[in-house]
Amino acid sequence: MTVQLLVFLPLLAAIVAGLGNRMIGNFAAKLVTTAALFASCALAWPIFLDFMAGTAQAGVHPVLAWIHSGDLQVDWALRVDALTSVMLVVVTTVSALVHLYSWGYMAEDPSQPRFFAYLSLFTFAMLMLVTADNLVQMFFGWEGVGLASYLLIGFWYHKPSANAAAMKAFIVNRVGDFGFSLGIFAAFLVFGTVSIPEILAAAPGMGGSTIGFLGMRVDTLTLICILLFIGAMGKSAQLGLHTWLPDAMEGPTPVSALIHAATMVTAGVFMVCRLSPLFEQSDTALAVVTFVGAATAIFAATVGTVQNDIKRVIAYSTCSQLGYMFFAAGVGAYGAAMFHLFTHAFFKALLFLGAGSVIHAMHHEQDMRFYGGLRKHIPLTFTAMTLGTLAITGVGIIQVAGLPSFGFAGFFSKDAIIESAFASGTTAGGIAFVVGIVAALLTSFYSWRLVFLTFFGKPRWIQSEHIQHALHDPDPHHDDPAAESAGHDTRPHEASAHEVKEGTGGYHPHESPWTMLVPLGVLSLGAVFAGFVFHEAFIGAEEGAHFWGGSIAFDAHFMHSLHEPDVVPLWVKLSPAAVMILGFVIAWFAYIRDTSIPGRFTAQWGVLYRFLYNKWFFDEAYDVLFVRPAVVLGRIFWKKGDEATIDRFGPNGAAALVRGGNVLTARLQTGYLYTYALVMLLGIAAAATWAMTR
Repeated sequence: MTVQLLVFLPLLAAIVAGLGNRMIGNFAAKLVTTAALFASCALAWPIFLDFMAGTAQAGVHPVLAWIHSGDLQVDWALRVDALTSVMLVVVTTVSALVHLYSWGYMAEDPSQPRFFAYLSLFTFAMLMLVTADNLVQMFFGWEGVGLASYLLIGFWYHKPSANAAAMKAFIVNRVGDFGFSLGIFAAFLVFGTVSIPEILAAAPGMGGSTIGFLGMRVDTLTLICILLFIGAMGKSAQLGLHTWLPDAMEGPTPVSALIHAATMVTAGVFMVCRLSPLFEQSDTALAVVTFVGAATAIFAATVGTVQNDIKRVIAYSTCSQLGYMFFAAGVGAYGAAMFHLFTHAFFKALLFLGAGSVIHAMHHEQDMRFYGGLRKHIPLTFTAMTLGTLAITGVGIIQVAGLPSFGFAGFFSKDAIIESAFASGTTAGGIAFVVGIVAALLTSFYSWRLVFLTFFGKPRWIQSEHIQHALHDPDPHHDDPAAESAGHDTRPHEASAHEVKEGTGGYHPHESPWTMLVPLGVLSLGAVFAGFVFHEAFIGAEEGAHFWGGSIAFDAHFMHSLHEPDVVPLWVKLSPAAVMILGFVIAWFAYIRDTSIPGRFTAQWGVLYRFLYNKWFFDEAYDVLFVRPAVVLGRIFWKKGDEATIDRFGPNGAAALVRGGNVLTARLQTGYLYTYALVMLLGIAAAATWAMTR
């Protein structure tokens, strides 16, 4: 009953807030949804800790009968094992904190009940996905988070850019979901069931078999795995189907933290790990996963180095970190993939919510070029984002002289992925290792670039249109009622000569309200300690095998080999730290020591800069290859097919025929008696002629 309550509480809260809306008011809607999520979170942590302690047993909790049609038997049931427990903690913890954070961030929005209802609906769909006992139920949750993300990204529907971003996310994900649905169909065709445990049990017996596909004979399990992975590519924004993720930043910042940092985008990683025994049967499929993950990691990292929007930098960082998770799964280190998913949830949600706090303080300005010197004005936000940056860049100390290693969350999880890629001994793993090291260098650079541009240097606020608007807004309540209640003066005033010279323009940023700062504090604890506390359970050889308990394909021998010097030399272990320091030094020189370096680099390497700034021109290429031909084809069907054919010979043609007949018959109605007499005479003559001929 505990699991059912945990899963369905967010749905109940979404229904109450969504249908109640203005009738129950903002406060009641926020209170119901936030309380429901904190209750679900309180139920999730004991389940996870019980699996950590080894006192819990995996089980299935039936809900109701669903589809019984011939061989297709699908019942609604909630599977809870170690893998599920990890996702339950991630989803409910981040969602609960995002709900609380949104009290402050969305305080001025007139549609708060709708927003909180969408958040809770998304959480329910994600919980349905991670507790699925069969592929059809997983697909239900899969599509549910897609719908909820569409609603949340386009929440501010009065903005054309938000509507376009929501449609883009929905359409791009449909491409991946088509591959996922084909994978489900193929699995049912081959195994005769959509039950995940039954498929995984039967998978080894299907090794070496072939199936017809597109006129060819292909390996059965390779085809199924690749089709399923296409779905993961769409949901987790892997290279080729990644274009929706950065544009999704058009939604409110809490949406970015919930969907695009910790939950929805990790659904693909979860799915691959859940089906890891199936993927283990196909070396080709694992190689595809590895190469796609590595390519995504390096692509997104390069693009993140030149972005100026604070949320887009973090969005591309998310895309890159997801690449790490996938190539970890591709080399067989599923425990490391899930460990990075777990730690990433804390520090990436922290970075997104921290960015929201910065945006809140800077009157919705998101361009880092108009920040600078904020650490003195919003010190708590600065501390939280610095801790998140230390976590994502992987700051830590490896185990030396018998002393235990210690570091921030990313140090344990990301380094384990890089070492696993090297230890795999495969060509794909070797390439992933090199890519992972380069991506780690770029991650350190763009992460510290964000910190330096935002919190250090001289203020550049006076150049911001948003700040100018705040200074000249005649409505003193427009900026931030929460700030007024805290004693901050938000009334417009003239800037002093000193303030103009310093670049502040007379604007004074203020720290966020407590509802936004508390989640930052909690997530900071996760960013600092999650790796150190949980790394043995996730990736330890003996502890990991005990914890996972068969919920993923965990290779204890492989994990043990990471600690053997002849398998993973010392230079491999030191490489992530070396490039992390190098990235920090480069960012410090370019944005603190000599701020003219970025300008000179851009001038000298203009082509490279434009290539990276325009995201490798993926959007432009897709526009030429897909969007414009689709528009042309749609216009042809519209003008030639719909209007010129269907309408012309269908409803419009029938209407024209009736109208012409009416004109003809109207002319016969003259009103003269002799005309009618002539018609009658002609009729009688025709009838008589017909009768005589008969």
